[in-house]
Amino acid sequence: MTKPTMPTIAVPCPVKAVRAPVSPSPAQRQCKRPWLALMLGAVASVALGAGNALADEVKVMNSGGFTAAYKALGPGFEKATGNTLSTAWGPSMGKSPEAIPNRLARGEHADVVIMVGYALDDLIKQGKVVPDSRVELADSRIGLSVREGAPKPDISTVDAFRKTLLDARSIAYSDSASGVYVETEMFKKLGIEEQVKGRAHKIEKTPVGQVVAQGDYQVGLQQVSELLPAKGASFVGKIPEPMQKITTFAAGVPVGAEHPEAGRALIRYLASPAARGEIERSGMDAVVGRQRGQ
Repeated sequence: MTKPTMPTIAVPCPVKAVRAPVSPSPAQRQCKRPWLALMLGAVASVALGAGNALADEVKVMNSGGFTAAYKALGPGFEKATGNTLSTAWGPSMGKSPEAIPNRLARGEHADVVIMVGYALDDLIKQGKVVPDSRVELADSRIGLSVREGAPKPDISTVDAFRKTLLDARSIAYSDSASGVYVETEMFKKLGIEEQVKGRAHKIEKTPVGQVVAQGDYQVGLQQVSELLPAKGASFVGKIPEPMQKITTFAAGVPVGAEHPEAGRALIRYLASPAARGEIERSGMDAVVGRQRGQ
C-alpha cells in the first residue's frame, strides 16, 4: 500500500545542481518544512490585527489637537493592517459645520472619532458613541506663539504672562477646547478680562498659528501640538502651569460604525506604547495605559 502524498504548495525549491552539499541552504531547509512558512505568515497576520480578507476604509473624524500625532502614526497603521484611513477634520465642539458633534448630528458616518475627552463623553451620554470603546490617548497643554522673527515675550511666570497679554496689540485663540477655556476662565483668572476686550478674538476654522504667521495677530494661544507645525510662526513656550488647562484627547467608535473592529484596531494602535514617541514629539504627553479619571 502506497503512502498518501502531501499536497503540493507553491514554494519554489532550488534545483540540486551539485551533489551532496555539506549543509542545506536556507531555501532547501524551508522546502523540507513547507508548512512552517505558512504558519508563521498566519501568526504575523493575527499580530498585525488583520481580521478581514479585504482591507477596510476606516473613516475617522479627528480634532485639531491630535492632528500632528495622527498624521505621523497613520501610515504605520495602514502599512501594518492593509486598511486605509479616510479622515475628516474639525473641532471637538462649537457651532461650525466642521465640528465633530455637528458632523455626526447631520448623519455623517465615522468608524472612529478622536476628540477632547469631555466632548466625547457628551456623545456617549447622547448614545452616539459606544461607551466601552472610549480610550484616552494624550494630554495637551496650551502654548503661546508669535510671528517668526518677532521678539519672544517673557511668559515664564504668571505676572510675566499677564504683562505679555496686556502689552499685546492683538490676541488670537482657538474655537476648540483651549479657546473656550481662554475666553471663559483664563482671562478672568488673570484679572484682565475687561482690558483685553476688543483685542482678543476667537479664530474659527483656521489654526491660530496661521493667523499669527500672517501678521493678523501679535500673539496666539492654542494647544501646543497645534502651534508647533505652524510655518511662519515661532513657538514661545507653554503658558505658566497655574494658568494651564490640560485637555485630554480620547478616541471612540460611533454607534452604527461600518467597520467597528477596524476602528477599535486603530484606537489600540494609537494608544499603544509604540505610539508614545510620535505623540510626545507632537507636543503632547502620552497617557499609554491610563484609564479614565486617573
